[in-house]
Amino acid sequence: MKKYSNETIVGLFVVLGLAAISFMAVRIGNISIAGDNSYSLYAPFSTVSGLRVGNAVEMMGMEIGRVAGFKMDQEKQQAIAVMRINKEIEVFDDAIASIKTAGLIGDKFVEIDPGGGGERLADGDTIIETESPVDIMELVSKYAFGDVGKE
Repeated sequence: MKKYSNETIVGLFVVLGLAAISFMAVRIGNISIAGDNSYSLYAPFSTVSGLRVGNAVEMMGMEIGRVAGFKMDQEKQQAIAVMRINKEIEVFDDAIASIKTAGLIGDKFVEIDPGGGGERLADGDTIIETESPVDIMELVSKYAFGDVGKE
């Protein structure tokens, strides 16, 4: 009798442990089980250097979505960032998307200036106005070699 109760307790702990691991995997991996509450926006950049899938998309300093992937438009010679934005967030067609760096050498993220003077962007629309990331090494080398004023 005591043998079965010990096995039951161990089994219960194993099941609870697996449930906890599953819950953490879903939360950390940003996986949605009960449906998707976001929409896709696209933003063309001349370069997406340093930006990765899963990086944050922010507006007014708050996270509103994630970078979902990248495409290449070889005709226009542009890299297109695919972003998943929370459905509650409104982004307008005069918005500006910029690739920024968190801190001096931190991760890259997409910062969206929401606009507000135009139509609301819907699922699959493109943010036309974009700003590519600043290359810190290029700026340092210009400063170090005295080419700051030259273009």
